[in-house]
Amino acid sequence: MIIKELINSLPQTGRIEWIGLRPSSTEPMNSVQEAEIQLGKGLLGDRYAGSSGKREVTLIQAEHLTAVGAILGVGPVSPALTRRNIMVSGINLLALQDRQFRLGEVILETTGFAYPCSKMETNLGEGGYNAMRGHGGITAKVIEPGRIRIGDVVELIRE
Repeated sequence: MIIKELINSLPQTGRIEWIGLRPSSTEPMNSVQEAEIQLGKGLLGDRYAGSSGKREVTLIQAEHLTAVGAILGVGPVSPALTRRNIMVSGINLLALQDRQFRLGEVILETTGFAYPCSKMETNLGEGGYNAMRGHGGITAKVIEPGRIRIGDVVELIRE
């Protein structure tokens, strides 16, 4: 197989495990069972809603939170502490780079990496910033709006 075929043949599907909204930068994340994702805005009720086309939605892998916790010598890290909107499991988010993918009825397109910020030192403790490097997830823009729910399937849209 050539690389282009391999990139387009991601057989795994993922699952939404957690959804979080933060009304303002100073407030903690609110865990919700479902959320509305709007075109050009992102998650309704999140502080980033409508502020940047490249960072309308942020996603992180559950598997990476286990790795971050192992680096820090603690159990898996809570997704709320990472300040990301959606935690998924079962699919490699980095394999979705520059691709469109479906979460339930929503279609997103990866726009980049979600790099850790200095708040990881506060949220995760000493070394939190460096533990998150390479494990911060992805950013995405909305292609088709709709609702997402815990348990929704996450899958690559094949060309």
